[in-house]
Order: sequence, then structure tokens, then C-alpha cells
Amino acid sequence: MRLSLPAIALSVCVCPFGPAAAGTSGDVAKAPAPKTATAPAMQPSATPDASDAAARHAKRTACIKQARTKKLVGAEKNSFIKDCIAGR
Repeated sequence: MRLSLPAIALSVCVCPFGPAAAGTSGDVAKAPAPKTATAPAMQPSATPDASDAAARHAKRTACIKQARTKKLVGAEKNSFIKDCIAGR
């Protein structure tokens, strides 16, 4: 029991240095970085863009502000916002 505790402590202390020392040698070959090629399906027009989301958010925000200025509440406000977003 006395011998096992120092052995465990030494193993824990030395363990982090083992992989670091092994990784610094020139024997380990690194894998080449994967090349990223743009596939034809990844065209900007085919996928939703962050600018599209920003435009929708700006449109909805403008419609909400209009509903506030008209002092609409409840179902009237919801239907106004839906119509405003669809109509613009």
C-alpha cells in the first residue's frame, strides 16, 4: 500500500510529459489538411443567406413599428403584421 501511492502520484505527474515529448519528434507524420472545394450544390442562390435572414428581420421590425404607431393590439396587430410582411 505504501509503495502504490507514490507510484500512482509519479505516474500522474509524468503522464502529461509523455505525449508532449513523443509529439515533438520528427517521426510522426502529420495528415495533410483537407481541401475545401465548392460543390455545385453550394451556390449562394441555392442556400438561404444570412443577409436574407437580416432582411426578413428588418422587414418584420418595420411592420411591428407601424403596428405600434397605429396602436393595434391582439389579433388586429397579428393580422396587420402578417399582411405587412407578405405585402412588402
